[in-house]
Amino acid sequence: MDTAGIMTREELKSKKIAVLYGGLSAEREVSLKSGAAVHGALVALGYDAVAIDVDRNLAGVLAEKSVDLAFIALHGRYGEDGAVQGLLEVAGIPYTGSGVLASALAMNKVYAKAAFAAAGMLIAPYVVVERGGQFDPQALDFPFPVVVKPSQEGSSVGISIVKDPEDMGAALETAFRYDREVLVEQFINGREIQVGILEDRALGAIEIIPRNQFYDFEAKYTPGMAEHVFPAPLQEGLYRKALATGAAAHHALGCSGYSRVDLLVTASEECYVLEVNTLPGMTALSLFPEIAGGVGIPFGELLERILLASSLKIGV
Repeated sequence: MDTAGIMTREELKSKKIAVLYGGLSAEREVSLKSGAAVHGALVALGYDAVAIDVDRNLAGVLAEKSVDLAFIALHGRYGEDGAVQGLLEVAGIPYTGSGVLASALAMNKVYAKAAFAAAGMLIAPYVVVERGGQFDPQALDFPFPVVVKPSQEGSSVGISIVKDPEDMGAALETAFRYDREVLVEQFINGREIQVGILEDRALGAIEIIPRNQFYDFEAKYTPGMAEHVFPAPLQEGLYRKALATGAAAHHALGCSGYSRVDLLVTASEECYVLEVNTLPGMTALSLFPEIAGGVGIPFGELLERILLASSLKIGV
């Protein structure tokens, strides 16, 4: 049962929609908020939506509930990395967002960077450090400060900015709590610009001005810890460049439907790609719905458009 984005809203109203949220990752609490917002909005619009807090018995719960579609409001591992997408493919349940491969690529920062570089986009110089491996911070080919981050976490979980090589040990220890593979990349001094993608086209770009040193977990999910400016106050040509870069990053990973692309835009008007979020947040402070709202798409309509594009991605 592949909707392939051809349903009408009337047909969508006849479907039982599972909102998958919560989950098993370090971003569980954020996902609970995203899922609650999505479920509440769908119910208010008259849809037959059921919220499912995802655990390892998800396959059984989906069968028990007899759902027709899945709106994935998960973040992090087992939800944003292709795992749930694969389960839904096997179960024959169309779902929102990107497929198995694109989700896995986007979640793994090492492979995502390789794809961005192959597509000719700017990325920060980096090295990969394995847990238990040898690493000499004095031997880096790029200068300090550097950013240390787990390869497969979102919401800035486990990230540190390191200005002195002597502090590298503590930063690596923090990152290794979340992953066996860690990136150490050059710190790029730039403006934090996020591009929203809907129906595989760039919607708009927003600038984030955090109160902290960077847009960390606290700044993302604590009211008042970051200023959001939409549209991003960039010169017209640079704004178009940011949108084009965001769309190119989305397509470079083979993403589907919607995403949010994180960029750093420098004073010399270079657009560095940080990552693609295939399941951007849907909380009250989330950037993707704010971008959509800024171009005249209210939250309910945004959810409908995402659902109308739900599909199975494997097969013909």
